[in-house]
Amino acid sequence: MCLVGEGESNLRRLEALTGVRLVLRGIDLHIEGTSAASERVKRLLGLLAPLYEQGEPLTAVDLQNALTALDTGRVHEHGALTGLVLATQSNGRVLRARTLKQKAFVEAINNHPLTLALGPAGTGKTFLATVQAVRQLQERKVERIVLTRPAVEAGERLGFLPGDLQQKVDPYLRPLYDALHLLLGQERTAQLLEKGVIEVAPLAYMRGRTLADAFVIVDEAQNTSCAQMRMVLTRLGDNSRMVVTGDTTQIDLPAGQISGLVEAAEVLDGVEGVALCRFSDADVVRHPLVQRLVQAYARCDREPIRVRGRPQHC
Repeated sequence: MCLVGEGESNLRRLEALTGVRLVLRGIDLHIEGTSAASERVKRLLGLLAPLYEQGEPLTAVDLQNALTALDTGRVHEHGALTGLVLATQSNGRVLRARTLKQKAFVEAINNHPLTLALGPAGTGKTFLATVQAVRQLQERKVERIVLTRPAVEAGERLGFLPGDLQQKVDPYLRPLYDALHLLLGQERTAQLLEKGVIEVAPLAYMRGRTLADAFVIVDEAQNTSCAQMRMVLTRLGDNSRMVVTGDTTQIDLPAGQISGLVEAAEVLDGVEGVALCRFSDADVVRHPLVQRLVQAYARCDREPIRVRGRPQHC
């Protein structure tokens, strides 16, 4: 079932990708096509076997990535990808990097004190960073996790919102909580938050601090000003690691203001100890439609559209 997919959806995807016809008869899968196409599908299924034989449901991204690896001579790299277990969710499900770029991102985090990750929504930037943060906390490589992001919608001025600090910033930091709940469970996450082992706070509250023995994640960094980015980068203390993530196509800063993430990616590229990872729409691992949406908006950014006969830009 993991290979076939719900309603044989994976078989239909494989047919569209490879040009063969796949027929399921009982537990036997029959491949109908030219000898070359049939052999290609057999090799593709062999690449995917480590996943579906362990009961992991295959996604459209898994199918496309395996096919790309096969056609570009990167079979060995793909084999290493499927064999890399990053963590186990609170529900027991195994987590792996789903694309070669995700694998490279994880390796960059492990090998550099500072990693910048730029790319579209759905590529797993924040989630993978959180997975590595939790893993390093559990392995006692760091003493705490600090998660922060700019609260652009409230202009970093949260005082007018009701409740205490945690209640004020919760709406902006919810994606980070979601990742923690998935990895640790809600009860364990709540315990670590209460003890201060995990700290979730808006970017404005990082000023003047030194973050030592910590794994720091700066999320939605495309919405930082240049001054904010310089401030948070210089908070890095001894035995700490920082991951900065963002999507430069979704900048919510006032018109004309330069994104701190854009500046940092240019200034820090090539600096020793800093890794720069750029994701593309090919790395989107959410619903297949998300990848098509990202591609459509990328075309919109490149080409003018017409509204009532007049050229318009997104």
